[in-house]
Amino acid sequence: MSAILSADDLNDFISPGVACIKPIETLPIQPKDDSNAYEVTTEEKAEALQPPPPASISLTDCLACSGCVTSAEAVLVSLQSHTEVLTTLDTHPSLRAPWLAHNGTNGVANGHMVNGTMNGVNGNGTEGKLFVASVSPQTRASLAAVFNISEAEAGNMLTQLLSGPSGLKSGGHQGSDFTWVIDTNVMREACLVAAADEVTNALSSQASNAPSRPGYEGAIDTTPKAPILTSACPGWICYAEKTHPYVLPHLSRLKSPQALTGTLIKSVLSQRYNIPPSQIWHVAIMPCFDKKLEASRSELTSAAWLPNYDQSQEKIRDTDCVITAREILHMAAARGINFASLPRTPLSSADRTPFPDPKLDAFLFPLSRRKKQSAVAGSSGGYLYHILQTYQAQNPGSEIAVARGRNADVVEYSVVRGSEIIIKAARFYGFRNIQNLVRRLKPAKASRLPGGKTGVVRRPGAAGAAAGEGVKDYAYVEVMACPGGCTNGGGQVKVMEVEEVRNYGGVEEDTRAPKPGPKEQKEWLAKVDEAYFSASDSEDDKVNGDGDRELRDSRTNGHSGEDDIVDGISRTQMKNWMAHWSDITGVSTQKLMYTSYIKVESDVGKKKQSDMERVAGLAVTAGGGW
Repeated sequence: MSAILSADDLNDFISPGVACIKPIETLPIQPKDDSNAYEVTTEEKAEALQPPPPASISLTDCLACSGCVTSAEAVLVSLQSHTEVLTTLDTHPSLRAPWLAHNGTNGVANGHMVNGTMNGVNGNGTEGKLFVASVSPQTRASLAAVFNISEAEAGNMLTQLLSGPSGLKSGGHQGSDFTWVIDTNVMREACLVAAADEVTNALSSQASNAPSRPGYEGAIDTTPKAPILTSACPGWICYAEKTHPYVLPHLSRLKSPQALTGTLIKSVLSQRYNIPPSQIWHVAIMPCFDKKLEASRSELTSAAWLPNYDQSQEKIRDTDCVITAREILHMAAARGINFASLPRTPLSSADRTPFPDPKLDAFLFPLSRRKKQSAVAGSSGGYLYHILQTYQAQNPGSEIAVARGRNADVVEYSVVRGSEIIIKAARFYGFRNIQNLVRRLKPAKASRLPGGKTGVVRRPGAAGAAAGEGVKDYAYVEVMACPGGCTNGGGQVKVMEVEEVRNYGGVEEDTRAPKPGPKEQKEWLAKVDEAYFSASDSEDDKVNGDGDRELRDSRTNGHSGEDDIVDGISRTQMKNWMAHWSDITGVSTQKLMYTSYIKVESDVGKKKQSDMERVAGLAVTAGGGW
């Protein structure tokens, strides 16, 4: 799916406005107002009437049908692209520290000019926007492999492109750029701690045995059932909602780092600093196209966290646009910028705008990185491995056992102490493996025969049955749609594109080299993974300019003990930060950090009603009959 998808590869493209498989109900066309209401419409007159327009599809409609995922992604690729980013930058001027206006230090509020804008609108009537970008580590790893640099240097180059003096603003119509470029790894640390707590709470409350409320299996206020399944991969979530709704009670309610970043920025700036969510524009730079699907979800909008939300209010997305590593390079080329020539050093302190809340500034922009993760953690954020490490820290003397499954993308983990198994978990990457997973989670059907046994499943041999039960024994399963994990996302630079990218960047390649094949692609992915795991906390990997080191290092040097540190993350400090976020916005942590999932209904693939059956049904609904 996403691992091989690009806009040029699609052959089932459904552009907006053309006929769609989304089912719609249509009533017989009403006659014109000047006709007799009691006149019988003959067949000749009915044929002369205009047929209804074809159903059109939008971003949210793509999630409301059961069409193939590639068609949905095709629409999202066309509507969320680097062109959209450049167009928005050229249309809207950047808001510069507008919160300072409320203190009377940079412009004047209450109707006076602020940074050349009148209440966020310049003299030409164009609304100013506060531009924010978030960058995933997988994207940085892809670019690092292309240009033979470290992952940290690739991140610095991205920041220079988005916010630096020689970046996008140098050639833009408005001179707009991004006020902040946020590393999603800092948000992921909050996700990791919350994920570990979610598993612990679910197991301790024995929620896996609690019955689900019909229609609310994926509600935000419910505790997921074991085995808890990762929800950070939108391709997997879309697949589950459309085809296997019985897994919804198992999905983690936790938002992804992309969604969490958007929620943080927009909730804090709107609730604390009076910047409307519509004036905050968040672009996420992610490894796959499915993240465009995630950004379009109605559950990830201001309606989910805005206090006293009115249904008449416009829903503002937490993430306005998603682009990928390949699109970043296209965006630089469109501006005439040689990406390879961008500085590989962090922005100077003079070019950096502090986040208005000092505590959040220290959290979002640390001076140094957390030490590199182990390759055992995987290339998709390390959710599973952090949970295992949390249980290991809580059980002294235990260790993590690893056992490979039927292929490299199925791995089983256990936290054991002697002969005692404390917790079991697994990793399932790739749709072929995911299909095996959801098949084993499918509830058994009760026998219709009197005295028949419930839950009898025919599988060849006892091993198949044992494998099915083994899945249900897991406490947590890390599920990702792409084989190999997120570094293999569809938006990453492919091996066949490297030569072209490097040539543009001024790196000469041997044109006599043979065209790369599957073997070369596999070797290329290994190089991307190497870059992903290369991040460290050395002085060379400083991610910001000079600043208040004591304040900004406080995120890891709190008063918590050594047993509170799991994989370099202080659980106490992270929970204090979450509580601070909730306090300054006045929004509960549940609304800020968690979301919900829904079963998608569709008539696609089902038996079609005849025209007579459909009209009869409509007549009964309207109170009539034959």
